Amino acid sequence: MTSEDKRNWKPATAMVHAGTMRSGFGETSEALYLTQGYVYDTAEGAEARFKGEEPGFIYSRYANPTVAMFEARMCELEGAEEARATASGMAAVAAALLCSVKAGDHIVAARALFGSCRWVVETLMPRYGIEATLVDGRDLGEWKAAMRPTTKLLFLESPTNPTLEVVDIAAVAEIANEAGARLVVDNVFATPMQQKPLALGAHVVVYSATKHIDGQGRCLGGVVLSDRKWIDEEFHDYFRHTGPSLSPFNAWTLLKGLETLPLRVTQQTRSAARIADHLAGHSAVARVIYPGRKDHPQADIVARQMSGGSTLICFDVKGGKEGAFAFLNALDIVKISNNLGDAKSLVTHPATTTHKNLTDEAREAVGIGGGTLRLSVGLEDADDLIDDIDRALAKAG
Repeated sequence: MTSEDKRNWKPATAMVHAGTMRSGFGETSEALYLTQGYVYDTAEGAEARFKGEEPGFIYSRYANPTVAMFEARMCELEGAEEARATASGMAAVAAALLCSVKAGDHIVAARALFGSCRWVVETLMPRYGIEATLVDGRDLGEWKAAMRPTTKLLFLESPTNPTLEVVDIAAVAEIANEAGARLVVDNVFATPMQQKPLALGAHVVVYSATKHIDGQGRCLGGVVLSDRKWIDEEFHDYFRHTGPSLSPFNAWTLLKGLETLPLRVTQQTRSAARIADHLAGHSAVARVIYPGRKDHPQADIVARQMSGGSTLICFDVKGGKEGAFAFLNALDIVKISNNLGDAKSLVTHPATTTHKNLTDEAREAVGIGGGTLRLSVGLEDADDLIDDIDRALAKAG
């Protein structure tokens, strides 16, 4: 991280300038270093760099100048000491969990997770002798009851995908601390603009940078952030030797995304709040869950730990799956997609896409029904989006 990052910049300024390293050409935009390896002036210099006695890059699988700029900028935004960028959000989740556990260890995770995250916890971990327990993330009693002497990690999303439950991060972090375990938080739905898990006591934060950080549907990426000691001692060797690295081109694209992140998230959240209020009063809608509304089930926790609502809305269309599909097929502006955080408004039917591999009982337990939809609000005019939604609801009957 450069000396510039030590200034007391506001997020909008930091997302334009933090972490920038310029070459001798003095380029305005961050340089794109498309290289696999690096050369050394002498054999002694190569030896010193491999020993860690001399600073510099060795191999782009685990360190690259463009990727390093992205990592430094994310540290500035998140308030983290260190970060490592990965090829995707799921690469970040899997690496953050697997690097800290071994056969015989135990993980406790909130049951309301993205489908692939549940697969890592429920299916992959046991193959390597790592036990996992799923709990209702909203119930602190379940977290406490699930803890064992072998519990090494706690894992949660907040707000959750797709039903936007909010978990008390500070309280779960305290439970982790009492057991000598670490809390890993997936902060994608809140974005680093609206929630700071590390400041709330979490030990590790993960992002799918594919979502809001890119924000324009261009590339995949992920990032893991924590204190320098954990990154150096627990994460880095796993990362270095297994190779879930982010490409320099994607890192450069994500740097461009960060420049507009504060503007995009602010506008998308403002529009999402309007749309959520409109949906809540619509006769064809059975349920609306939005962290910015007073009727959110965890509104008190939202007020304590989030600085804004969300760009996501969860709602149920009356008529179950048939009603939901009729609504989806009648939309014009809003596009059907399993992605989120994009400049374009996107909507998905979780029961048949992102969470299709869960059992009916598991989906019911986290509030996903046949009529449940997840709307990611984009940068279109909110009035146009409301008109599109109203027309689709009317056509769906």
